[in-house]
Amino acid sequence: MEIERTTFGTITIDGKTYEHDVIIRLSGEIAKRKKKLSKKYYGTSHVLSKDEAKFVYEDGCEQLILGSGQMGNVHLSPEAETYFAKKGCTVLLQPTPKAIHTFNNSHAKKIGLFHITC
Repeated sequence: MEIERTTFGTITIDGKTYEHDVIIRLSGEIAKRKKKLSKKYYGTSHVLSKDEAKFVYEDGCEQLILGSGQMGNVHLSPEAETYFAKKGCTVLLQPTPKAIHTFNNSHAKKIGLFHITC
């Protein structure tokens, strides 16, 4: 699997372009991000809630690569940070253009969550 590129509002993975935030599971399955899990607490999808962290995490995940948007506006809530730490999952938070490079080059058991706007 290769993330080929991102532009404001899109991400292209293995030749398919998505126009919504995506999660790449340990299996390689691509799913739509469930922003409402964070929006209900913070009124925005720019803060990742503990509920969304629970949805994103899978047993065996060593690394979450979080593409924080084209300009890096997404961040973890303190509760989400604690949740991932307790699971032993390292979180790499980077602007999406950099995060796709990190994802493509990481050999860890990883999940990718990519915010494609702001």
